[in-house]
Amino acid sequence: MSPPRLTLVGLGYTGRAIAARAARAGWKVLATARDPAAVVPPPGVALARFDDAAWLAQTTHLVVTAPPGEEGDPVWAAHGGALSAAPLRWVGYISTTGVYGDRGGGWVDEATPPAPGQPRSRRRREAERQWETLAPRAAVDLFRTGGIYGPGRSALDEVRAGTARRIVKPGHAFGRIHRDDIARAVLAAAARPPAPGVRVLHLVDDEPAEPARVVEEACRLLGAPPPPETPFAEAWARMSEMGRSFWAENRRVANAATKAALGIDWAFPSYREGLRAILAEQRAEAAPEQREIGGG
Repeated sequence: MSPPRLTLVGLGYTGRAIAARAARAGWKVLATARDPAAVVPPPGVALARFDDAAWLAQTTHLVVTAPPGEEGDPVWAAHGGALSAAPLRWVGYISTTGVYGDRGGGWVDEATPPAPGQPRSRRRREAERQWETLAPRAAVDLFRTGGIYGPGRSALDEVRAGTARRIVKPGHAFGRIHRDDIARAVLAAAARPPAPGVRVLHLVDDEPAEPARVVEEACRLLGAPPPPETPFAEAWARMSEMGRSFWAENRRVANAATKAALGIDWAFPSYREGLRAILAEQRAEAAPEQREIGGG
């Protein structure tokens, strides 16, 4: 049996966190890139050219964060033939809770059938189906993920930049997940994969919340006045098509079966813990610079 090697396709915001955590945990980690010379990987992570399928011949555990395009999943489009011969034991595909479509604010769990309503969600579901074809010989985990936030990508940054808006639409809550909790969940799944087959896992925290509440908490932590409330109808009239697509659907996503299957609890069970941790990290990083500037 081949020694375990974890390969990441998609070394973006989430992929970097997964790769870095895996390397720290002692995994042999490889990440693909279109141009490896233009990428600086996390410590302990090797790089391979995506277009050269040789990396697949060494991959036992595969994490795909790259989204599908008009041509479908990029890995299948480029390496469909090589995938059938790869020594894969486990695949983790980072998908989206958008595959459930609009549920009128109702709950979905890991057993709820998907019903994507938007083009990009339908593309995600088609990509999921492609990865499901490997299930007869590998464990395939579909990580359906809520809104991703973390350091450098949170309501704290929006408040500081003056771009935060407090859109009021009572009862319209979104599921979120801290980037580092995604990495924890993915590595927990990879370390103890189930038998070959398909498993649905929900990467969302414990508290779906209205976006206005998240902005208010960020303002409180920063000691900044919250932006004025904007009625939803007024905000909708000025939204981009992408913004409207996020607000067009309303669902709450359960996670109990996921946490039980992986044997974990979230480090950041709600946006409150997540924002506090991000702010503490940012202040800790800024402290040495301030001492240097001040000569302390």
